[in-house]
Amino acid sequence: MEQPTQIFEWIAQGRVKHGSEFQALELAGIHPKASQWHRFIEQMLLWCGVISLGASLIFFLAYNWQSMGRFAKFALAEVAVLGAMLACWKLGLESTAGKASLFIASLFTGGLLALVGQTYQTGADTYELFRAWAIATLVWVLLARLSALHLFWLGLVNLSALLYFQTFGGFFGLLFSSSSQLWTLFILNAIALIAWETLRWRGVLHLQERWSARVLATVVGVLVTMLVLDAIFSHDDGYRLLANLSNVLAIATYAVWAWLTMWVYRRKVKDLFVLAGWVLSLIITTNAFLTRLVVNHMESVGFLMVSLMIIGSSALGGMWLKKVMKEMQA
Repeated sequence: MEQPTQIFEWIAQGRVKHGSEFQALELAGIHPKASQWHRFIEQMLLWCGVISLGASLIFFLAYNWQSMGRFAKFALAEVAVLGAMLACWKLGLESTAGKASLFIASLFTGGLLALVGQTYQTGADTYELFRAWAIATLVWVLLARLSALHLFWLGLVNLSALLYFQTFGGFFGLLFSSSSQLWTLFILNAIALIAWETLRWRGVLHLQERWSARVLATVVGVLVTMLVLDAIFSHDDGYRLLANLSNVLAIATYAVWAWLTMWVYRRKVKDLFVLAGWVLSLIITTNAFLTRLVVNHMESVGFLMVSLMIIGSSALGGMWLKKVMKEMQA
């Protein structure tokens, strides 16, 4: 059977008989069947229910905060966690509903920890809540074998690290620059992405879904792009970019990331979505450097050069992505 994109090209060129487009899409396996729609709606309602149940506990306690006693609040939160665990045990971890129950238990645990912190004002910092939340649910995350729960747990870790920096400025108070936050989050998520793709490559079943890896790859790409942009705009003069060691390190890290991303996601994993983000990052950083370099010295002519560079680099990036897409479909 021909590639799906070729079917669309045939329809656009009028090579498919008018009125037979639906049949062509069905034969190509593009148009979803009734069973696929049923599964999609079932999954959507399940996970919408998970999020709604997780939020309902927080909203219920907040709305009835004055009318409920301390023990009633704790009893409600603990019964919610216990109920979710019992549902997971009853449904089994192999079923999607069982995994969803464990996800709900993880959400309820956060509500319970927040309730403890709100009831007993110990003066603890906010980051400690998310750190405790991540530690308390780590075993569940490993047992669930659910990529969505893995991403949720990683989000807790990122949020805990970010709040720690906002509170203390760095690890043990040693780092106070704004870029140190970006470095920490980038290293954390880069390690997670490498581990994620390595385990997927080795055949871990629940990590085979590409959407979760794409989310993580996007986060890493955004962070490393912010790092190099911070280096580019750290000086008034673009020619002094390499005068600072941290700027050199950021540029070198970006170069390594760019090479590895292009090699891995074009030759090994073959993911066009990640490559599109890679191209966008290159366009942004290249034009940011050009802007910093010429605008202050060439004024209006510099703006014209940057505009032309943006148009040209975007066109070249689109052409290259189209070429790569054809290579992947071959």
